[in-house]
Amino acid sequence: MVAATFVATGLFIDSNASKAVLATGLFALAGSLTNWIAIHMLFEKVPGLYGSGVVVERFAEFKAGIHKLVMQQFFSKENVDRFLAELVADNAQHPLDFSDVIENTDLEPVYDSLVATIMESSFGSMLSMFGGKSALEPLREPFIKKMTRSLDDIAHSDSFQQSIRSKLNSHAVFDDIHMQIEHIVESRLDELTPLMVKNMVQDMIRTHLGWLVVWGGVFGGLIGFITSFLPI
Repeated sequence: MVAATFVATGLFIDSNASKAVLATGLFALAGSLTNWIAIHMLFEKVPGLYGSGVVVERFAEFKAGIHKLVMQQFFSKENVDRFLAELVADNAQHPLDFSDVIENTDLEPVYDSLVATIMESSFGSMLSMFGGKSALEPLREPFIKKMTRSLDDIAHSDSFQQSIRSKLNSHAVFDDIHMQIEHIVESRLDELTPLMVKNMVQDMIRTHLGWLVVWGGVFGGLIGFITSFLPI
């Protein structure tokens, strides 16, 4: 609008300065418009204009670039291995706590399997005379409570803790975790669509791209102002 105002002023005023004002306005308008069109073409496909819509057209390459950046810079094998090694080292003086896991584990199938084993054994026929499975039902809750305490004791024993730490320090576990991270990253990237990528890039650089239009007009206007003094 500022550039267009300069153009209109240069066309209608009748003075020695009209040439400089008109040239400044025309060059500023050309600079800002061409930058605006270039930014529009970056995100939108314009029929007949080769190279437009590059963000959407190069969607696959864009995703591959993100994957390479994330896996090589943030979740490289060296970084993941170092993080896990430091995590294990930091917890070396403290037991790994499995209480919540054990507490939330359903041990009902364990009891059912035990009862089924007893009923299939030689004791099954004997228990049948005393009510069969129903005779063992009062033992369900005490069994599950004792099993939970036993598992908790085992999980916090020195031998078990040492075994877990040794396993966590093995390269096989590190490799498996690294593969899982890569799978998660790939799965998330597969959820991206060309429109999502376009909107994401636009949101990130919208402000900076807007300044390209402004500076295109400013520098175009300066060039126009200078050229107005050239002998033509």
